[in-house]
Amino acid sequence: MIAIWNEVVEEGVAFPQEELLNAKTGKQFFAEQTYNAVAEDADIGRIYGLYILHPNNVGRCGHICNASFAVSSKSRGLHIGERLVSDCLVQGKRHGFRVLQFNAVVANNIHARHLYERLGFVQMGTIPEGFRMKDGHYEDICPYYRVL
Repeated sequence: MIAIWNEVVEEGVAFPQEELLNAKTGKQFFAEQTYNAVAEDADIGRIYGLYILHPNNVGRCGHICNASFAVSSKSRGLHIGERLVSDCLVQGKRHGFRVLQFNAVVANNIHARHLYERLGFVQMGTIPEGFRMKDGHYEDICPYYRVL
């Protein structure tokens, strides 16, 4: 899980994090989430991708959850992301959340945006230059939500 997470962080085009996880920080990071899931071929022990699920806010907004998805670069194009997002919708509801919100979908992440829209997510607008790419230029972000 740490290796796949770090791969996305290193790409610098999707996650806001800049620091890589190590064995200690990774264990702590994943333990702090409400729920973690992996797409795995148990027969060969290969993990294709993962997601984390946690509250997006607290108190009166604590019913809104947030999630992040990471698919290994070697596994992209296999519809792993769709399986992960679909499972996340089920798990979010199981954990008592009422809305799943994505705060920072980078506008040029067309594959993710198409997937979210196909699964019923609604774009809430655009935040101009809300994401700093690895090369230093800024891209718009598009928040999305879906009622669970």
